[in-house]
Amino acid sequence: MTPLKLSINIDHVATLRNARGGVHPDPLAAALAVLEAGADGITLHLREDRRHIRDDDVARIRAAIAAPLNFEMAATEEMVGIAERLLPADCCIVPEKRAELTTEGGLDLTRADAFLPEAVRRLSAAGIRVSIFVEADPRQIEAAARLGAAAVELHTGAYADAAAEDRPAHLDRLAAGAKATAAAGLACHAGHGLSYETIGAIARIPEVSEVSIGHFLVGQAVFEGLPSAVRRMKALIAAARGG
Repeated sequence: MTPLKLSINIDHVATLRNARGGVHPDPLAAALAVLEAGADGITLHLREDRRHIRDDDVARIRAAIAAPLNFEMAATEEMVGIAERLLPADCCIVPEKRAELTTEGGLDLTRADAFLPEAVRRLSAAGIRVSIFVEADPRQIEAAARLGAAAVELHTGAYADAAAEDRPAHLDRLAAGAKATAAAGLACHAGHGLSYETIGAIARIPEVSEVSIGHFLVGQAVFEGLPSAVRRMKALIAAARGG
C-alpha cells in the first residue's frame, strides 16, 4: 500500500492558550514541532466563533511552514474569502454548529446550504484541493463527487468512540465507504477521534490516503510530549500500513 499521510490538527493547542489568555502555548510553535517530528501536514479549523484557532494564528502558520496546510472551514462567504486569500493546499468543508463541543458528524449533502456548490467552485478555481467531511454513506460520497470535490474525509468518530466489540461493524462501513470513494474518483481521507488504539484498523484500509488527528495527540502530549506522541503515531501507522 502507498504511505498514509498524517496531518496534525493543532486547534487544541490554541484551546489551551485561550483558557488563560496570553500567547502560551503558541500554535505556531506546535506546528513547527510536529513537522519536525515527522507530520506530513498541519490542519487548522478556523471556526466562525474563533473558539480556538484565530485569524492571526492561521496567517502566521501559513507564512511559516512549507508543508501542506489543510484549512477546515464552514461553507460561508467569510470563510471562502479567507481561504481565497490564504491559498492553503487543501480546504475541508465541515458542518459547524455554535453549540457543539466538537464536530458531531459529517455534512449532510442531501440537505446542504445552497452556498455549498459556489464554495466548492470558488475554492477549486483558486487552485485549492477541496474535500468534504462526510459519513461513510455512498449517497454522501456520490453527492460530493457531483459537487466537484477532489476528496472526502470520512467521519471516524462513531468508530473511535464505540466499545471494542462494536467497532467491527463501524469498520466495515468505513471500508465500504472508502471503496465507494475510490470508485467515485475521489481521494479518501479519514479523521475524528482517532487514537493509538484505533488508528491501526483505519491505516489498514488501502483506499485511505490521509488521516487528520488532533485532540488525542495534544492531550497525549501532557504525558509524553508532542514530538514523541507524533512519532509514536507515525510508527503505528507505518506498522499497520506494512511499511
